[in-house]
Amino acid sequence: MKKKDYLFFFIFFLFFFIFFFIVSSKIARTKHIPVKSHKRSKKERKEGEKNPETDPKLPAELVKKIKKKHRFRSGTVAIRQIRKYQKSTELLIKKLPFQRVVRDIAQDFKDKIRFRRPALQALQEAAEIYLVGLFEDAVLLSSHADRVTINTDDLRLARRIRGESDLTATRIIREETS
Repeated sequence: MKKKDYLFFFIFFLFFFIFFFIVSSKIARTKHIPVKSHKRSKKERKEGEKNPETDPKLPAELVKKIKKKHRFRSGTVAIRQIRKYQKSTELLIKKLPFQRVVRDIAQDFKDKIRFRRPALQALQEAAEIYLVGLFEDAVLLSSHADRVTINTDDLRLARRIRGESDLTATRIIREETS
């Protein structure tokens, strides 16, 4: 294996985890159906505070003043977030963590390497475009399998369909140790 391939796959898996934990954690799931819980809320658990709906000792005026917290139906927030990110042109990965990762990878090839700001920005733009396209393909594959959540198999298959080499991190680690 060439060093380029190792670098590519290291960056790919690193961005996958960054995207998964930073961006995907913000998007709500659409298949989840909220179920009413019979557990007591935090307010009810606090000592001294009583639930105005269930406590007959509290006056009726106080019961009318307290409103329930508004809750959106499942999927509404997810669709809103999808539209928000589709409209925006801002970068999804934070700049400093991305810079640190790029500099860390570049140090393996050459010590004391310096990057200009436009070069890092172009690299980040290209990486995000690639990752967003890959995740779009993975979402299509997961919806084809009647799933909402994407798996690593979806990403692997999307890369295979695109014609990119299908190496996993375990293969890279095995080759480095031997």
